[in-house]
Amino acid sequence: MGDREIIDLSSDDESENEKVIPTAVKQEPDLVFDVKQEKSSNKGELANRNGPRIHSVRAAVDDDSDVSYASAICAAPLTRQFWKAGTYDDAPASKKFTLQNVKNYLHVHPMFLHSNATSHKWAFGAIAELLDNAVDEIQNGATFVLVDKTSNPKDGSPALLIQDDGGGMDPEAMRHCMSFGFSDKKSKLAIGQYGNGFKTSSMRLGADVIVFSRHMSNGILTQSIGLLSYTFLVQEKLDRIVVPMVNYGFNSSTGSLEILNGKEHFVTNLSLILRWSPYSSEEELLGQFSDVGSHGTKVIIYNLWLNDDGNLELDFATDPEDIRIAGDVRKIDTIPAWREANEKHIAHRFRFSLRVYMSILYLQIPESFHMFLRGIIVQPHNIADDLKYIEFILYKPQVGGTVEATVVTTVGFLKEAPRVIMHGFNVYHKNRLILPFWQVVNYIDSRGRGVVGILQADFVEPTHNKQDFEKTSLFQKLEVRLKEMTWEYWDVHCRLLGYREKYPVPKAKQGELNRKSYLVDAKAANENAELRKRTMRNASEQGSNNKRKIYEQVDLHNSKKHAKEENVKGVGISQNMQVIPAPAEQVLDQETLTLLDENQKLQTKCLESEMIQEELNLKVTDLRSKIEAAREQQNLLLAQLQLLDVKDEYSSSRCSCDKWQCSNSLICRSVVPNLDPLKSEVKKLVKW
Repeated sequence: MGDREIIDLSSDDESENEKVIPTAVKQEPDLVFDVKQEKSSNKGELANRNGPRIHSVRAAVDDDSDVSYASAICAAPLTRQFWKAGTYDDAPASKKFTLQNVKNYLHVHPMFLHSNATSHKWAFGAIAELLDNAVDEIQNGATFVLVDKTSNPKDGSPALLIQDDGGGMDPEAMRHCMSFGFSDKKSKLAIGQYGNGFKTSSMRLGADVIVFSRHMSNGILTQSIGLLSYTFLVQEKLDRIVVPMVNYGFNSSTGSLEILNGKEHFVTNLSLILRWSPYSSEEELLGQFSDVGSHGTKVIIYNLWLNDDGNLELDFATDPEDIRIAGDVRKIDTIPAWREANEKHIAHRFRFSLRVYMSILYLQIPESFHMFLRGIIVQPHNIADDLKYIEFILYKPQVGGTVEATVVTTVGFLKEAPRVIMHGFNVYHKNRLILPFWQVVNYIDSRGRGVVGILQADFVEPTHNKQDFEKTSLFQKLEVRLKEMTWEYWDVHCRLLGYREKYPVPKAKQGELNRKSYLVDAKAANENAELRKRTMRNASEQGSNNKRKIYEQVDLHNSKKHAKEENVKGVGISQNMQVIPAPAEQVLDQETLTLLDENQKLQTKCLESEMIQEELNLKVTDLRSKIEAAREQQNLLLAQLQLLDVKDEYSSSRCSCDKWQCSNSLICRSVVPNLDPLKSEVKKLVKW
């Protein structure tokens, strides 16, 4: 890389001893700078100065009339709609960089920036990749990442800000970030791995991006600024991608910033950045580091793309605490009474609300790390907390008889089911959500509705945009198994939601039967088949692989490969007859049926236990109600006792009519009630 500060995102075959040194952009009046031959001595003098302070750098640059720092408002791209911005006028008059001492040099055309970004169909998927870079910095001490709206100071247009306090990037790391295919993430837990995410995601969100990064290593502090501008490349009709960068180093002895890697290149690059970035002076550029701290990275994406309606694709206005995708709120097709519950559910809102999407984007986040959106913390949300009747199913994918991984899948009904009709699996990879609410089944007659699952599938590889998985055989097996899980879970638990259990009706095959068979009564065969299907759907995941093998062996319609070949042509099988396996296979069937019957008995016992538990819960509730009523009766009796104010001792004198004599008056025994039983009952209740 050497002294090169204008990065040409290229692939080359030059030898290690040959340096690729780009000359200045063709000197034309419409470019940023117009180098005058008579001023070359001034630049030589600037290059020979030792250890300039930041103010001396500015003074030297200001004295050089070659560079215009008071640049005009950076021009917007020719087309502001992303899906129409790929049209590039590659005219013969395109400006080119002259490269010296180069053999077989290959360069990257600017159109690749746009075509590469089209891998992101969804804007939030692009933001997620930028968040991944911040989350990967947790191992380097990052404690936060913030996403917010900022503004372009040149024209006041909205811009997107993403900032973290990770380790930051030194000049070499910044070059790799701005180039293609460089990735220094060696950790197995790192989400990014291709070295392509920053370019695809930033160019998907806006036409231009500027990056500020501060890095501390071995006591040396560096500051780097890089500009990736599709607008610049399109407006100037360049035939290759060029990224201007400027780097500073902090001199601890002088307490000032120094220019790194060649001051002559610094002037050229700074001039490009000041013209095409949102900032008009070097002072404004360096001011962006004021809130970065001793290390961290700030990404500002501006000239944001518009949607087909001519509005910003990212909606900052609807909710001041959120960022939304404009016009992506869709109505749910369900009965009116259920529509509101479905539209407010997280399974629907994550598609257009960045706050909701960020809350489920990572399976686990350290307590020391926080995500902020529009200045407010994003609370992580565990989708498993939204489920009821949860089951944990063990899945062991195999390739060539070798177990690739052991995955625990959490499956359950949404708590709002059946009112909420959402369903699907949330598949994570290395803690990152790849497929949110992936609908592996298209339910018919409600079979599968409301069933949601969560799993981490590190054994399959995600695509470059991290919104899908590579369609390998492992992934296809995963899809088939998740579909089976959905139906198995539904068939066992649907009655808890008030649905009637339904079974698929087997279709009889017609035509030639290449196997030895027997004709038996269809009713008995159907009963056995129905029993097998019920028990197999309820079997545990530990036996799922064996279960599928057994099913292939006992399937009455697909057992050709297990039978001896014998052609049976033109056999008229009525609807009251059924084909069953040969005697050699009935031994295996008998063993299988024994196991299945035992499994059925265990399932029955489980259901009985659940019913007993429900009855006990009802009894407990009833007893609690009785206890509460007794307490109320106790309080009432105590109150009555206090009102009576009865004395325990009475006068022993009696009147001639055998009446008791109290302190106030003579009360006839026949009138005064006997309070002894009442007092005894009250004492018992109080003691109890």
